[in-house]
Amino acid sequence: MSRPDLVHPRDALFDAGDLLPELPVCDHYAGVEARMRKALALQAELGPAFDVTLDIEDGAPVGGEVEHAHLIAELLTGEQNQFGRVGVRLPQTTHAAFAETARVIVERAGARAAYLMLPKVDSVAELQAAATEIDRLADQAGQARRIPLHALIETHGGLREVQALAAHPRIESLSFGLMDFVSAHRGAIPQSAMSAQGQFEHPLVLRAKLEIAAACHGHAKVPSHCVVTEFKDEAAIQAAAERAARQLGYLRMWSIHPDQIRPIIDAFAPSVAEVDQAIEIIMAARAANWAPIRHGHRGREQLHDRASYRYFWQVLQRAHRTSFAGGPQLPAEVRLEFFDA
Repeated sequence: MSRPDLVHPRDALFDAGDLLPELPVCDHYAGVEARMRKALALQAELGPAFDVTLDIEDGAPVGGEVEHAHLIAELLTGEQNQFGRVGVRLPQTTHAAFAETARVIVERAGARAAYLMLPKVDSVAELQAAATEIDRLADQAGQARRIPLHALIETHGGLREVQALAAHPRIESLSFGLMDFVSAHRGAIPQSAMSAQGQFEHPLVLRAKLEIAAACHGHAKVPSHCVVTEFKDEAAIQAAAERAARQLGYLRMWSIHPDQIRPIIDAFAPSVAEVDQAIEIIMAARAANWAPIRHGHRGREQLHDRASYRYFWQVLQRAHRTSFAGGPQLPAEVRLEFFDA
């Protein structure tokens, strides 16, 4: 049973500015109506272990962006959006349909959109202009809520200003756009750098990934890793997701096919041994009112304090976020103690 006299890790270990947005580790994109409905049905089945992003930019036929936005608004406000973890990718801010599609989404479904994704953001000025317009539409619709914004870094300008973009107060997450980034180099980066393995080997691509991840962590935002186009190769997606999570510091990754969702979530989930160790240390630390403790077997004990407590608490958070409905990683007593409202 929860002890109200014991301080929660979130309150004991972190200042307000240190807390990351609590986003699922997988962001699944769908743009065609049948696939959008299938994605929502799968989320309803598995639980909010992954987000669904309904895609106007790549999902709408040319000239049909506004009509597609109306369809997405209907899905956002429908029964299939059970958890409030459905976002929308708008057209590029320079696109002729940006203002009208944003109006449709904000007016009709602003209260239900988990976030709005802005593609090809090239500068802080562009981001600020988009945020101002979205907020104006919300005010006009009588909505006090400020919809969180995500942005895609896939241009030279976006990468140049990545620190300032990550620092922007409306940004919740930055994603890396692999395909457009490679194309922006006018053939200087080979096609192989867009493959599941090659994207981790080309120096210019790797540099971009690392700069985005570092900027996000520096400003308490969530870095989101790019797609793997070999969507039927489960081993390739698993390996890429593990490298993104374990080597490059990414906390989230895009899926473009339903078969990619489970491998991504599994790759970002901590192991059973990691979870067991984190539970032991966090429970002992809390019992000690977050003073330093010793942990381990005799002769192999280690000293832990608030610095390592923060790490182990984040392991538990990640375990909670990567749990599917009906199959939680965390024991019931741990979920009740720390995560259940």
